[in-house]
Amino acid sequence: MTDAARMTADELASASARAMWDDDRASQRLGMTIDKIASGAATLSMAVTPEMTNGHGTCHGGYIFTLADSAFAFACNSYNQRAVAQHCSVTYLAPAFQGDRLTAAASEVSRHGRDGIYDVRITNQRGEHIAEFRGHSRTVKGTHLGQPD
Repeated sequence: MTDAARMTADELASASARAMWDDDRASQRLGMTIDKIASGAATLSMAVTPEMTNGHGTCHGGYIFTLADSAFAFACNSYNQRAVAQHCSVTYLAPAFQGDRLTAAASEVSRHGRDGIYDVRITNQRGEHIAEFRGHSRTVKGTHLGQPD
């Protein structure tokens, strides 16, 4: 039996997140932090820097999408089964600005077979609702913590 087989669901989620984070250069480079990990859920946050603003003086939507996508990735990979996005969409509700701290809280809506659906709520430091993201995941071959015995 592997160590992964003896872990609780939340321990497995945390160990999977640590393994993924080590190779996640994009999230690290953008200054994201993992604030919370649980089975089927993840919360990440990021400060909006001057380099992330667009010609309107607001946070470029691509950075908001990237934060949400990273939270989605950590949530759908929390079972020690590699999972990738097969479809994602975002709805922007309010602008974010330089200096804002954005938080993306991902939660599992459905998981059946190889497919999962996750919702991600993006808020700023005042709790204002900035965007909603929905991601559809698909598991692929491989695990984060090695193969079970």
